[in-house]
Amino acid sequence: MADEIPFPIAELSSMRHYPDKLTYCGNLELLRRPKISIVGTRRPNPYTRAITFELSKKLALSGMIIVSGAAAGVDRIAHEGAGAENTIAVLPCGIDVRYPAGNCELIEAIEQRGLTLSPFEPGFAAREWSFVVRNEIVVALGEFLIVTEADIGSGSMRSVEYAQQMGKQIYVLPHRLRESAATRLLLSEGKAIAIDDIDSFVAHVSQKGRHKAEDTPFLAFCRNHPTYDEVVVKFPGEIFEAELSGLIEVRNGRVYVG
Repeated sequence: MADEIPFPIAELSSMRHYPDKLTYCGNLELLRRPKISIVGTRRPNPYTRAITFELSKKLALSGMIIVSGAAAGVDRIAHEGAGAENTIAVLPCGIDVRYPAGNCELIEAIEQRGLTLSPFEPGFAAREWSFVVRNEIVVALGEFLIVTEADIGSGSMRSVEYAQQMGKQIYVLPHRLRESAATRLLLSEGKAIAIDDIDSFVAHVSQKGRHKAEDTPFLAFCRNHPTYDEVVVKFPGEIFEAELSGLIEVRNGRVYVG
């Protein structure tokens, strides 16, 4: 019988619907650490492969947990770069199904040293729609979303839509012409920020992650951009004072940390 996560995950409050049930294998303490989501194509070019690995490794060394979906390509590279003990894999199938088969050893290592999560019943085989569910959880868990390479109309762009709905910052790698059309479009439209220097980027986000780790439960909850009504229900004593002091602000019915 699969183990269910025994406590609510604050980051998942930014989802349209909190999962009815979440099962896991591994170390739940990883959920309490600062996290970044990394997604991208299943067929990355050599440049993307090298930079994704370097970026994931340096983020993990700085104390961040890397969240991805255990798929082939960018997902796998992100998990491997971080190291199994510094990564969370969200599965599109039951917690006892190691999918895709080509990543079986990687998923087993994450089960033993990191953390795997699934919103599906044990034994459930991945379906087209279950990847969409998986993607929303991956995005919700991370403070930021990094898309290292993607084509227009891809699953990674669905993840971008979720990040936009949740008010999360999106980062991408700079690519050459005719490569990664979707991330280049995001840059041209001002919807993402390019990672031009890995070391500077890692220093920036890891510092934000350390600040987040020191948050009070109220601030940690608000960083996931819950609705105003959700904060009033959960923290009725803190929200009004925080709003008056400028610690938080309310935009379009959602709460943001100032």
